[in-house]
Amino acid sequence: MPVTHSPEQTIASDRTVRLLDTTLRDGEQAPGVSLSPDEKVEIARSLERAGVSVIEAGSACTGAGERQAISRVTDLDLDARVTSFCRGMKGDIDLALDCDVDGVHIVVPASDRHVEGKVGTSREDNLENTAELVAYAKDHDLWVEVIGEDGSRADLDYLERLAETSLEAGADRFCFADTVGHTGPEHTHEAVSRLADLGPVSAHTHDDLGLGVTNALAAVSAGADLVHCTVDGLGERAGNVALEEVAIALDHVYDVETLDLEEVYDLAQIVARATGVQLPPNKAVIGENAFTHESGIHTDGTLKDDKMYEPYAPETVGRERRLALGKHTGRAGVRAALEEHGVEADDDEVAEIATRVTELGDRGRRVTDADLLAIAEDVTGDDRDRVVDLLDLSATSGGAVPTASVRLSVDGEERVASGTGSGPVDAAVSAVREALGSMADAELESYHVDAVTGGTDAVVTVEVTMVRDDRSVTVARSEADITRASVTAMVDALDRLLAADQQPLAPADD
Repeated sequence: MPVTHSPEQTIASDRTVRLLDTTLRDGEQAPGVSLSPDEKVEIARSLERAGVSVIEAGSACTGAGERQAISRVTDLDLDARVTSFCRGMKGDIDLALDCDVDGVHIVVPASDRHVEGKVGTSREDNLENTAELVAYAKDHDLWVEVIGEDGSRADLDYLERLAETSLEAGADRFCFADTVGHTGPEHTHEAVSRLADLGPVSAHTHDDLGLGVTNALAAVSAGADLVHCTVDGLGERAGNVALEEVAIALDHVYDVETLDLEEVYDLAQIVARATGVQLPPNKAVIGENAFTHESGIHTDGTLKDDKMYEPYAPETVGRERRLALGKHTGRAGVRAALEEHGVEADDDEVAEIATRVTELGDRGRRVTDADLLAIAEDVTGDDRDRVVDLLDLSATSGGAVPTASVRLSVDGEERVASGTGSGPVDAAVSAVREALGSMADAELESYHVDAVTGGTDAVVTVEVTMVRDDRSVTVARSEADITRASVTAMVDALDRLLAADQQPLAPADD
């Protein structure tokens, strides 16, 4: 349900606003990020599923490998327009044409700092060169957007002249670029308003001042109908404006639809895995904590009315609500967590379990599912025999191929297995799966190395979440060795999942 606005709302619900995703170009310019052609293809397909209108696949001028990746994306024959970034030179346009793109973004200087200091030209020569580049690209049947680089620091009168020159030469649109995340919403609104009077205008904002979304919305309210974004807010320095944040803000606040929001979370996870950039837990929309409640007051309120402490339903963006356990958790939250795991407890037992959960949280511990279940078993006296237990583990990575062997107790039966992998942890996990056979069909949903202490007694803490059918269990284990911590956590999670099935374990596959 969108927020109700007065008639003076700045973005009307009947506005058509589209999103241009530049994760594959500007997002990849984030330090340490490099995407393979296969990864670009996977992300492009995900963007298509989400309904993104324009996909900037890369910069054809970067090199042969980049051109191969762009060509792979254009070969997908997507409904989205596929484009390439081009510097202000005809050679870049030719390279983009070789990739069979639908359009180009011709980036030309807008501020005097860039016109004179970076490019070493004059304002008038810059206008002439821009007109020639646009005409050349249009002669080759390309969709053309001219981006006025550093537009937020440009003289507005000159920025207008640059936009007018671009549009008169045949450009399909002009983009206002806050290249260094320098400006605020008031200036953005003024600049875009003046540009929108000339023709179609886009907005490209960065988050250096934490104003990426604010400036993007200011641009839309001023007349922009295309917003440049990146998934997860990837980008240089503090990043670009996040696609998922712009999309939910337009939908929730102004009732303006831009894409299929239910695809947003899966898209964010795909990009995070491909780039290796982990999502901050408090990240809006897609962070782990976005729909997680620990506080007793908030948990109790959410259980009574799921709109009590959430701006919109998590299902809107492909998420699920989660009740976390910790020092702030009250009885209602503990009872809900126990019911989720199928544990029965009376009021007195719930009160005792809640007290112990709080005590554990007071010691600085994050309370996992395994912690809760262990406390519950102790309080209720409902002890159980383990289904799976790790008896021994050895792993080596000195040779060409990392190998590992494990000895497990599985429903009272001892099993030994070995495995190989890309590293000792991967090899040990393979060995565990080999030992358990087809019953180890749980998926490793998340794997985090949460903390490493220093000194000679260094300890690493590994937290894993494993999912089997419609059940998930989170376990954290601390050991001196990351391989042992990882395998112990995984085995403990599998033990909990298998015990919940209450069915005999099948023998290992031969």
